[in-house]
Amino acid sequence: MDKGVAVYQGSIPEKDFQALRRQVLSTWPTGNEVDFQEAVAYHRALPPGHNVAQALMTAKAAGKTLIQPRGGVALIDEQINLLQGLQRVGADLLPVTLDSYTRNNRYEAAESAIQESARNGRSMLNGFPIVNHGLGGCRRLTEAVDRPIVGRPGACDARLAAEISLAAGFSDFEGGPLDYFFSYSKTLTPEQVIRDWQYINRLAGSYQEQGIDMHQEQYGAITGTLVLPCLGLSVVILEGLMAAEQGVRYVGLGLGQTGCLLQDVAMLRVAPGLGRHYLDRLGYKETEVTTLLYQWMGAFPPDEAAAMGVISLAAAAAAFGKATYLISKSPHEALGIPTLEANAQGVRATRQVLGMLGNQIYPGGKELVEEMDLLERETRAIVDRALELGEGSPGLGAAQAVHAGVLDIPFSPSRVAKNRVMPLRDRTGAIRFLDSGAIPLPSDIRQFHRDRVEERISSAGGRSAYDLLVEDIYSIKTGMIG
Repeated sequence: MDKGVAVYQGSIPEKDFQALRRQVLSTWPTGNEVDFQEAVAYHRALPPGHNVAQALMTAKAAGKTLIQPRGGVALIDEQINLLQGLQRVGADLLPVTLDSYTRNNRYEAAESAIQESARNGRSMLNGFPIVNHGLGGCRRLTEAVDRPIVGRPGACDARLAAEISLAAGFSDFEGGPLDYFFSYSKTLTPEQVIRDWQYINRLAGSYQEQGIDMHQEQYGAITGTLVLPCLGLSVVILEGLMAAEQGVRYVGLGLGQTGCLLQDVAMLRVAPGLGRHYLDRLGYKETEVTTLLYQWMGAFPPDEAAAMGVISLAAAAAAFGKATYLISKSPHEALGIPTLEANAQGVRATRQVLGMLGNQIYPGGKELVEEMDLLERETRAIVDRALELGEGSPGLGAAQAVHAGVLDIPFSPSRVAKNRVMPLRDRTGAIRFLDSGAIPLPSDIRQFHRDRVEERISSAGGRSAYDLLVEDIYSIKTGMIG
């Protein structure tokens, strides 16, 4: 297979980076509005309370979990209304989620949708077109609120959106190359996506070198469909290492709710120590680690009361797992793009549970210790092998791991990924390997997974593993597994 471009091993050389910047900024007229030194001065002039990294470090020191919803609409005034509304109901970090046209660099189509939205009086996009609105439009968002803003691209190549977002005062541009390679691409190679995200991380690192704290939130929920914690954690650790390699000083290890409280608490407890271990091992001792939980990324219940139950369970996991922040959902998640009112309901429900559980202790005991030990061993096996394949380079190692199947994600649309891994819940609701493919697990851990899924299958009244898997994909009723 032709693996295309080569990833950078180490920080992108400044000459290469500046040449790339000229190319990226020239791809749409609003790119010409970006001036790096002017943007640094803009960040320095912002009033307190606008920086994501600083907000997270304060929360981490206080043992507090912050809340960040998701959301984006087509027009600037409506996006301002959304952000101000989320701020009023208690969101700590505010989102600007990109629309699908912008995610695919289809700026002309986004421009047409903006005009149609203005004519129809409602958003015709599923997010905010950052590139089309440009620096001035995005700075209107920054100046309309007094909370930090996170750009949420959901794209394999979001370099121009990152340039405009960070220059506009946003201090986090969420995501990373592995999660978007596995989630949003059919034909791209991991090398291509890693190169584009090395650029974004180098851009954030450039701001950091000028004293502007930039946090890069990684995203391990990937496809959102029964992703085993060890796979999600391996992804965000490798992405965090890639970010640190380009000068990022604040990385967020983001993991997706599994629906099994024990497993969710275990992965949130394990994540910061493992992240710290690998950052220190590669020499990034000054890079800070935060952890976050994404509320359920799979098929959401259409019933609002059931959806609130899922949201509340995630908030409990975040509280007991001591997450620095979590990404909240709404009870309308199954129905389409949530309204401000629906998003506000999710934020308020999350806030209520966090408040009730903030000082309580999760009664984990032996089971929690065993689950944490299992997850740590699984993740170390994957990450160690990836770094070995890359001869110490996280970018090269991640790409090689994808091609070898050492890193694989269930139900990825990618034709490049091996797509051999299959998950299944065990009788307790924890997600296990039905087929671990080429994941380099120790033999005793492979046997553990086989035993746990066989126990479920044997008690399923004649239903096949396939039937059970379909049930797991479409339901989060993990407490009702027979």
